Amino acid sequence: MTIGVLQIDLLTREARSLKEKRRVVKGLKQQLRNRYNCSVAETDYQDLWQRARLTVCVVSNEHAHANTQLNEIVRFASNRPGAELADYRIEMF
Repeated sequence: MTIGVLQIDLLTREARSLKEKRRVVKGLKQQLRNRYNCSVAETDYQDLWQRARLTVCVVSNEHAHANTQLNEIVRFASNRPGAELADYRIEMF
């Protein structure tokens, strides 16, 4: 069994309030859950309105499959309106 963990740092430059940021982040989290059947949580920068960190977890029986899925999630998140991908990190356990 392989557990893949992805941390995505996002910039929400267009957000002018925490409410606007949360709308963008909540929408992205729901899209990731629906599309990739993964666990997603906002894990840092909750009080900053132009920055967010999401942590995504994928469990698979194959290392390569988990890694491929996490890389696809990065590509998907980088193309979402309202959020700019600043950085990401993948760890496999």
